Amino acid sequence: MPRLVLTVIGDDRAGLVSALADVVTAHDGNWEDSQLAELAGKFAGIVVVGVPAERVDELTSALHELDGLLEVTSHPGAEGAPGAVADDADAQRLTVDLLGNDSPGIVREVSSVLSRHELSIETMTTETREAPMAGGLLFEAHVVVRVPGGSDTAALRADLERLASELLVDIAVA
Repeated sequence: MPRLVLTVIGDDRAGLVSALADVVTAHDGNWEDSQLAELAGKFAGIVVVGVPAERVDELTSALHELDGLLEVTSHPGAEGAPGAVADDADAQRLTVDLLGNDSPGIVREVSSVLSRHELSIETMTTETREAPMAGGLLFEAHVVVRVPGGSDTAALRADLERLASELLVDIAVA
């Protein structure tokens, strides 16, 4: 069954997920996976749906009925199993957790290190929050990366430790 990747955004309010799910279900679609969140007053997310091949165009057209409530863009998903990244029996997943004073460029610096090591980010969540007692903002990130077999994880850890010292943040790799 073909899979569609839907990107959605709209002003946050009750009923948005229900409205989207109604359209998917009405076209024999199956809601498979999603990442949804309220960010700065907007509701945004990514949803993967499976839909019978003969109903793909119909579903794609019907999603435009949500205009005014949600902006939905449909993209064809990759063929193959969920995950879509080529299987590597020796691959592993590492989590990188970061906490420190907020400053511009933290995501750029961390993602640059991961990119240099040719690692793929599977998920990343970030947030800023008030720093208790100290004032100012704290930046927190949780990143899950796919590490291909044969990668030098010791060098990755060393580069992240060096970066933590430069940025004056705590970085933990598990």
